[in-house]
Amino acid sequence: MTTLAERTEVAHGYRAGRTLPLRVELVRQLKRRRTLVMGAVLAALPFVLVVAFAIGGEPDGPDDRVTLMDTATASAANFAATSLFVSAGFLLVVPVALFCGDTVASEASWSSLRYLLASPVPRARLLWSKLVVALGLSLAAMVLLPLVALAVGSVAYGWGPLQIPTGGALDSGTAAQRLVIVIAYIFVSQLVTAGLAFWLSTKTDAPLGAVGGAVGLTIVGNVLDAVTALGDWRDFLPAHWQFAWADAIQPEPEWGGMIQGASVSITYALVLFALAFRGFRRKDVVS
Repeated sequence: MTTLAERTEVAHGYRAGRTLPLRVELVRQLKRRRTLVMGAVLAALPFVLVVAFAIGGEPDGPDDRVTLMDTATASAANFAATSLFVSAGFLLVVPVALFCGDTVASEASWSSLRYLLASPVPRARLLWSKLVVALGLSLAAMVLLPLVALAVGSVAYGWGPLQIPTGGALDSGTAAQRLVIVIAYIFVSQLVTAGLAFWLSTKTDAPLGAVGGAVGLTIVGNVLDAVTALGDWRDFLPAHWQFAWADAIQPEPEWGGMIQGASVSITYALVLFALAFRGFRRKDVVS
């Protein structure tokens, strides 16, 4: 009497771990129009800021307070830091939500998801490939913005040390290292949005629903963080720590806020990613 394993026919040379390679998924996503449009929008932001400063003059802070915005035109490093500052709260949320929320839901909306699974691509393998590529594209978006800002700022304002609003300056080498830390922290802080968008992407066949839901709930988090009556409860909101990276561009960086923010973000993200994998494993895929 034969066992079930003996009766199961497996194609010669089939290896589950070799299905849907990351390279193939990356090429597919890079060719998507939304990837190209998102890249163009992020690359255009530094040019928009340069034009705005040229038309409006030197930026001024309210109530004579010196802020990062006031030093935007001091050097290319300051301009790059300012570009991150004005975009971290919302603009950088969009590519994360787009890349992570669209990746599975779009396959379902095209009725190609079931064909991928019938190839056969194991469900966990499919999600893993799509998640890694989506996070990679999200990180690339966050790197693209400051790189373009450094190039544009070098032409418009020259290369020089990063002027700290509270006083002092960081030399170019140190400033570059601190900007790398800032980008890394922003990426980690956006893992909550990535996890939420990815989880919603496995729950719906409407890509806009997954993307919009992730962006909408992120905005709700920002609104709740503004409610000071919540007191210490705001410490559990990822939005409460989204600008903790400002502590990295000080003469002596402070890590406490960034450690707390990263811990909160990673905790939420791991839970959401686990829910996505668990739910998709049991999901009845009909599209």
